[in-house]
Amino acid sequence: MIRRTILALSLAVCGSAFAQVAVTIDTAKPGPVIDKNVYGQFAEHLGTGIYEGMWVGPDSKIPNTKGWRKDVVGALKELRVPLVRWPGGCFADEYHWKDGIGPRSKRPVKVNTNWGNVTEDNAVGTHEFFDLAELLGAQVYINGNLGTGSVQEMSEWIEYMTSPSKSTLAELRRKNGRDKPWKVDFFAVGNEMWGCGGNMNPEHYANLYKNTTTFIRAPKEFKPQIIASGGHTDDVKWADVLTREVKNDMAGVSFHYYTIPTGKWEVKGAATGFPESQWFSTMQNTLRMDKFIRDNKAVMDKNDPEKKVGLYVDEWGTWYDVEPGTNAGFLYQQNSLRDAVVAALNFNIFHEHADRVRMTNIAQMVNVLQAMILTDKTRMVLTPTYHAFKMYVPFQDATSLPVSLENNTAYSAGTQAVPQVSASAARAKDGKVYLALVNTDPNKATEVTVNVGGAAGNSATKFTGQVLTSAKMDAHNTFDAPNAVKPAAYSAQAAGGKLTVQLPAKSVIVGAVE
Repeated sequence: MIRRTILALSLAVCGSAFAQVAVTIDTAKPGPVIDKNVYGQFAEHLGTGIYEGMWVGPDSKIPNTKGWRKDVVGALKELRVPLVRWPGGCFADEYHWKDGIGPRSKRPVKVNTNWGNVTEDNAVGTHEFFDLAELLGAQVYINGNLGTGSVQEMSEWIEYMTSPSKSTLAELRRKNGRDKPWKVDFFAVGNEMWGCGGNMNPEHYANLYKNTTTFIRAPKEFKPQIIASGGHTDDVKWADVLTREVKNDMAGVSFHYYTIPTGKWEVKGAATGFPESQWFSTMQNTLRMDKFIRDNKAVMDKNDPEKKVGLYVDEWGTWYDVEPGTNAGFLYQQNSLRDAVVAALNFNIFHEHADRVRMTNIAQMVNVLQAMILTDKTRMVLTPTYHAFKMYVPFQDATSLPVSLENNTAYSAGTQAVPQVSASAARAKDGKVYLALVNTDPNKATEVTVNVGGAAGNSATKFTGQVLTSAKMDAHNTFDAPNAVKPAAYSAQAAGGKLTVQLPAKSVIVGAVE
């Protein structure tokens, strides 16, 4: 019944004729593993992203564990969140870690000058963040303060977190409630050093980076992989300079790119109620991610042919005008089917570049930008982006498989066009081959024939998974209608020796191919 309903919806939109796209998965030529951290999250001290959205404090009437909302943590666990980046973002370069330890009632109150000029009482600090990571079963990515901090401050923070010794800082950690050292998986030296982190040039930052990493010391089993702050959008100079000048203690170079419908920071476009022209421009702009990654990879391949250094897209996602009536500094926006399609397109791009892209962090987890979850006091709603992340869970640590598309039609607007169909495939840890398909066209469905090639020349006979779609471009979930956009079961059987998947307009489909 579900499949027939979806098919009827597609036919109603585009008529009885389908364009047919051929997708071939080559199982004989496995590629690099898609690192699970490609599905990483980002939690900055920004708006209600942490306070209210996730953290309510241990004395709250809202059910919580160690101050973290049980409903939100439970929903995030369903995504198998592999990694969380904290405390920023721009906030990181004004954050002093000692403000966030010790009795919460005695912590200093500051002003969050980056995001809304609201007070920051430092209730969530190092210990609380590690509690969250442990509740989620996630790795941690901590962003150090190079902007207003110092080498000494970062060095001491690492010692506080990771030292098993009897040093003063390790003993202070024990006094504050944590005996054993924490494992800090990743540690970044600053954030957006070209902008809010200090308005530096890459050559100056490269020297500061080398100076800082000289003094980041930890026992081998607790020492983090260190990340350098890189470039953004079409700027490849940061990746070039850093991979040329830094030869040690650099696991990755960060990269930031946000999808903005208008391409203008002043007026970005609305999250809902937008015209089709802004649906198209959003698809077009988010697909620029592929070129940006390719350009960065080109300079990195020249300087680091052994691919020792990863390209970490640790900020990405959609950025719209804030919802009317909200604090402009809180970056609260609604999340629609368009955002889910954007997320899936980016997943497919990241899979394509799994040789370098070993971590990404969508901005952000809750109530900020392209969030997984929206909250309002005791209420919580899952966004379409949340559902896209959950559908793609099988791709975490899966082995990528080459995919070729033939007869891929175009979704066009005037003289400009983008591919209608995006595809990605991988062999998951359960041994199954998974295929993800995205239809960028909000009006036209299509048929996709699926072929599975390889040493044995296998042919596909069955597809089982889920589809995410809706009749409206800006369909979204609200607290009163939390299930307006959610995945539905989908399956297809081969007929006449051919497996065909009906791909509705504006949709994401993920499933196992047998």
